[in-house]
Parts: sequence; structure tokens; C-alpha cells
Amino acid sequence: MFQWEDEAATEPVAPRCDHMDCAEPGLYRAPKSRDRLNDYFNFCLEHVRAYNKAWNYFEGMGTEDIERQIRRDTVWDRPTWPLGGWRIPPQPDVAAAFRRAMGLDEGNEPASEARSHGPKLGVAEQQALRVLELKPGVTWDEIKARYKGLAKQLHPDANGGDKTAEERLKLVNQAYSTLKHSALF
Repeated sequence: MFQWEDEAATEPVAPRCDHMDCAEPGLYRAPKSRDRLNDYFNFCLEHVRAYNKAWNYFEGMGTEDIERQIRRDTVWDRPTWPLGGWRIPPQPDVAAAFRRAMGLDEGNEPASEARSHGPKLGVAEQQALRVLELKPGVTWDEIKARYKGLAKQLHPDANGGDKTAEERLKLVNQAYSTLKHSALF
């Protein structure tokens, strides 16, 4: 018989429980302290349960130390730095230079006109405002008042069943519904 066959046949012996006066095998490891997390006690099941129940990693630490430890643990105790353009120096004049190059300075008509109408309207909203005979930049209360006025004016009872008025009322109702469900108003 070869020497390595004899060694393989013997199973490793489990260490004894590190608790005083315990002869059970110490199959369960528990860290000795928060400063020595890779250095372990070997306990039996009964004693490791008691040890874990009494274990408090943060015992003796102040509030600031606990907060610092939690912040380090959220990034797995690795170095961090802010994301974004931290390597690129800020260039505040780029936007102003672009506006000047495009002829959109503060006094020019295109820039001031775009700002006066608020958020950009989609095609459906623009068409709905045209149906209600309103201009961009109106408030929701103005839209509502215009709708009520047109609805009374175009109602079939007020027009004696005029088909053109009914068709126009349908368009007004659709336009109002479009604006009502729009996120811009």
C-alpha cells in the first residue's frame, strides 16, 4: 500500500469546541472580534448559537462610527468618486456662443418667441387649439370657457338639428378631449 492511499483513507479530525469544558466537535466558526474577522473560534452548535445571539458588531462604537461603517459597507469598502464630467472642466460660455452663432441672442425674435409660448405643443394639441379658435399660451381655464361657449352655440337643440353644426360640435368635443388628456395643460 502506498503512503498517499493511507492518508486519503483517514478523515480529518474536527477541532474541539473552544468553549470551556465542552468536548463536542467545533464544526461552526465564529469571528473572534470585529477587528479580527478572519480569526475564528470553533464552536459546537449549542455554543455557536449562544455566541451569535450575544454578538454585536457595533458594540462600543459611537453613532458617527456606525454611520461611517454603514457608508463603507454600501460600496463594499471600495474607493468611490463622483460620476459625470469630473475630468472635463466646466465650459459655461459654450451655450452662449452657440446662441450667438445661430442668431438666437436674448433680443432676437426666435428665442424670445419660443420662450413666450411655454412648453412646445405637439401636432394634436396645435390642431385642437385651432379647432377651438385659440392661440398657444392659453390657460386651462380659458380652454374650458371657450369649449363651454362653443358647446352651447353648436348644440343641436340651439341649431334646430343643423348637420354642419353637429359635425363642428363633434370636432370641438374631440379637440377638448385631446387637450384634456394632454400633459401640457
